[in-house]
Amino acid sequence: MNPVLPSAVHFGREVCGNLVQAERREWWLSNGRGAYAAGNLAGTLTRRYHGLLIAPVHPPLGRVLIFTKADATLIDGDRDWPLFANRWRGGVVNPEGHLHVESFHLEGRMPVWRFAFGGIWLEYRIWMEPGAHTTYLAYRLLPGAVEVGRTLRLRIKLLINARDHHGNAHPWTFNPIIENRNGQLQVKQPNGFSFHLHACGGHIESEHTRYEHFDLLSERERGLPADDAHLCAGQAELELRPGEWTGVAASLHDPAPPYLEEAIRRFQAHDKTLLLQSRVQVPVLRDAPEWIDQLVLAADSFLFQRPLPDLPDGLSVIAGYPWFDEWGRDAMIALPGLTLATGRYDQALRILEAYGRCVDRGILPNTLAATGDVHGYNSADAALWFIEAWRAYSECVSDYAALKKVFPLLQEVIDWHVKGTRHRIAVDPVDGLLHAGEAGLQVTWMDAKVDDWVVTPRIGKPVEINALWYNALRTMAVFAQRLGLDNSTYAKQADKARTGFQRFINPANGGLFDVLDGPDGHDDTLRPNQVLAVSLPFSPLDSDAQAGVVRLCRRELLTSYGLRSLSPADQLYQPHYVGGVQERDGAYHQGTVWAWLLGHYALAEYRVHGDADAALGLLEPIRDHLMDAGLGTVSEILDGDPPHTPRGCPAQAWSVGCVLEAWWRLSGTFANRSSYGDDAQIVEKDG
Repeated sequence: MNPVLPSAVHFGREVCGNLVQAERREWWLSNGRGAYAAGNLAGTLTRRYHGLLIAPVHPPLGRVLIFTKADATLIDGDRDWPLFANRWRGGVVNPEGHLHVESFHLEGRMPVWRFAFGGIWLEYRIWMEPGAHTTYLAYRLLPGAVEVGRTLRLRIKLLINARDHHGNAHPWTFNPIIENRNGQLQVKQPNGFSFHLHACGGHIESEHTRYEHFDLLSERERGLPADDAHLCAGQAELELRPGEWTGVAASLHDPAPPYLEEAIRRFQAHDKTLLLQSRVQVPVLRDAPEWIDQLVLAADSFLFQRPLPDLPDGLSVIAGYPWFDEWGRDAMIALPGLTLATGRYDQALRILEAYGRCVDRGILPNTLAATGDVHGYNSADAALWFIEAWRAYSECVSDYAALKKVFPLLQEVIDWHVKGTRHRIAVDPVDGLLHAGEAGLQVTWMDAKVDDWVVTPRIGKPVEINALWYNALRTMAVFAQRLGLDNSTYAKQADKARTGFQRFINPANGGLFDVLDGPDGHDDTLRPNQVLAVSLPFSPLDSDAQAGVVRLCRRELLTSYGLRSLSPADQLYQPHYVGGVQERDGAYHQGTVWAWLLGHYALAEYRVHGDADAALGLLEPIRDHLMDAGLGTVSEILDGDPPHTPRGCPAQAWSVGCVLEAWWRLSGTFANRSSYGDDAQIVEKDG
């Protein structure tokens, strides 16, 4: 079995030569150590996060923009053509090298451009070395592109920086030491680190020229500072020969990286290994469509090495590119799709063990510190998703030793929730349901907050928190039984919670209340949170109530790419996620479509109707979405109104993970078997 790298993402001149279309389509690369590279088809800088090497020089995720841009010009005697474009303050675009792009495609995850001009055809590739803070740029003339004896060269301006990837440059304070050593540049940055620029098939001359007033269009649209500046550290001069690779490498490592052709093969071999592993471990993936293969590769982009003192091979999850770091809730929701649906069982365990080290007073952190050890524990559901992630892992792997080891920690989680922990998270002894939240704080996944304004406080007994609570109690009863322990306490708690959960049923619309027992009573706002009461493995609802939830969500909330966070009929509904910080955060959970919920809705549809093909059909639009926004991956959010323009992070872990998990389950991997028996299967009807 020798997997072929997917090439589902491909564009011609009609997109590449149209600046609006080319700039909205972005490629993203990562290296498994927290670094990334990103840009768009046109080659302009439209985000502060665009760059060729953004690496965590302050571990684990204190990321810094190091190598920004490589502006290449093709020189043919006395003629030259720019292979790049730049946006400048005032809306000027100069040069317009994107007009020379013949095509663009992803070869697996590797972005590939082909330029055509004057009878010349040139290919350009970018990739990152897996496991190393190194980015490669490679160029080659395609065979037959030029006449014999014709000499072509590339002159490449190498732009660098040393700013936090969330910020904008202050050009007059950035003054690195640039030294030319044996044909390579060593750049010593003022904040204590250095990196190397290598010419592969040519030479580099140092330079020290500042370029100011790059116009970051996407940042301006987000109401953020949009003026940036970079330093040209040098120019590479490369000679082009048909069929031979030449280029540039930027690296935090020394000595120089090896040959380009070898590096290309290593990157391709890495991606092929991921596909092969997934097909061997998960048989249904052997017949997966090409767009699912693309998502299998995208899943790897969110996993990165997170060594801990007592867990040197720890692994974690980046919630989204470019601005998210580690989020406990997102990691646990995404884990089954990113790792189990792709056959990466060892990585799943390493993530679970690493996050288990962070549990405190029964709570898994909402956010993990990017550069230190002070985590944020304002989450009422992350620990419950942690239990569900362990259930999913145990469903795939009969790892008795791991389950026995973690069980006391899971017991601790349940005990803290029963007696009460942070932020008034505690079981109400009257109905067995979980209360959560306090004034001025957001503890559910609908967590937008602007200054002191909590947009969706949801204080009381949120519906998805209690669906997760019931699911956790049933899971713990199964775990205890597997370990030969008394499970009666968990079973009784689950029975009580299920009885109490019937209070959520709203006879007025056939669905569920969003929050019970809030400061103003019950909240009947029509939101998608109720779908989890059907999609989770253990449902507290009977089949009629499940059908009512699915019917209501389909009618009011379902879109091609996910569920709206609020019904369009609500007076607070926001059809578009646009504007400055306050406007966008005000719309974040007030109608904006969330892609991660599409997978859960598809599973809920299957549970109610039992038609796997119809449920799989709900995922099909994601295939087209892979051609927009973050190429080959899935966006965080989209506008509530059609055409559902992608917004937010262009690459989001739980969006990818939940689509993959739903496709995997619906395609039959667990249709007829489960390590828990019939009660835990997704086809369970009555909990």
